[in-house]
Amino acid sequence: MMRKWWRTKCALGQILRLRGRGFRSDAALKAISIAGEERVKNLALYNYPSLSGSLSALFAHLFHSHLNLPCLLLPFSSVEPLRVEDLCIEGLERVYLLDFLGPKRFADALSRGSSCEVIGFDHRKSVLGQITSDHPDKVTFYVDLEKSSSTAAYEYFSSKLVDLNSPDGNVASLLNPEVEDRMKMVLKYIEDMDLRRWSLPDINAFRIGLREWRSKLNCITNPYIYKQLLEINSVDLIAKGNSDISSRQSAANKFLDKVFRVRLGRGFYGECLGVRADGNSYLSDEIGKQLSARSAAAGLRPIGAVIYMQRNNLKMCLRSTDSATDTSEIAKAYGGGGSASSSSFIIRMDEYNQWLSVNASRWSKGMMHHFVKY
Repeated sequence: MMRKWWRTKCALGQILRLRGRGFRSDAALKAISIAGEERVKNLALYNYPSLSGSLSALFAHLFHSHLNLPCLLLPFSSVEPLRVEDLCIEGLERVYLLDFLGPKRFADALSRGSSCEVIGFDHRKSVLGQITSDHPDKVTFYVDLEKSSSTAAYEYFSSKLVDLNSPDGNVASLLNPEVEDRMKMVLKYIEDMDLRRWSLPDINAFRIGLREWRSKLNCITNPYIYKQLLEINSVDLIAKGNSDISSRQSAANKFLDKVFRVRLGRGFYGECLGVRADGNSYLSDEIGKQLSARSAAAGLRPIGAVIYMQRNNLKMCLRSTDSATDTSEIAKAYGGGGSASSSSFIIRMDEYNQWLSVNASRWSKGMMHHFVKY
């Protein structure tokens, strides 16, 4: 049975890559149809493009593989979500919702439609209102605000596997010891981000190092996702993140000899340093933070203004490294928004010209020796 299911999955993988790249696509619906024909009893939907959801899917995959139980895994995106009627598979016994609980009453409707058990994992405070169910005997939610979904899923599937000892009496393990130690460290960093603690060393570098993973997390288009996730390493991710930070900082530094003064709100909000960064909007944060420090050192407001063209509009991004400064006050006054330290808004060219200090160019050249010393 398992070998037949694996052959079906391989053939299905080719269909998926050829016929669809979406979520509620012909490819995903075909996968569900084949699962119904094969009487697959287990279905796992994971939050996409969440790494926590993808790791939870990995643990579900390993659990069912250890037990030779077919399980269909699919990404679930709020952009184009699968519907309850899509998932009414005859003979379905269990559905896992990994790192999400779905729309309101989704789990209840799924349980009624397929007469199956639904088990959901989430860690967000926003889902607390969804944890009640009309069918508590069939719907179980694991919601822990102090634990990420991927950690909860790992513990759940590991514990279930231990409870189901192998026939020879040996206790099976979800991961081998080498992978387990490495994976537990990755889970700690994921949890630090998911719970917004940001307390672990190099957590920002880890976050940046994860960026390249977003394109790999769709199991419909990437049949090697689980093999790749088993090789994930926090040390490598941090090194990649630090390398990216260094490269971006070097690129940002090239703009810092082109600074000028900006009269925020025509001077109503004071003055700061600004720079044009057309075509380099991805460097706004790095440039803005350095400008903020240099602006404060020059006796101006501790704000950096990064300006660039965006789809025929002029966009201004404000950054500040000073905890007592609220850049969003300015952004909101001009129809934008953001947080105290990071905000942005669209500004008309004629208005922008009114924000430029009259002697900006002369001032910039006169202060350049100050910045070099700084």
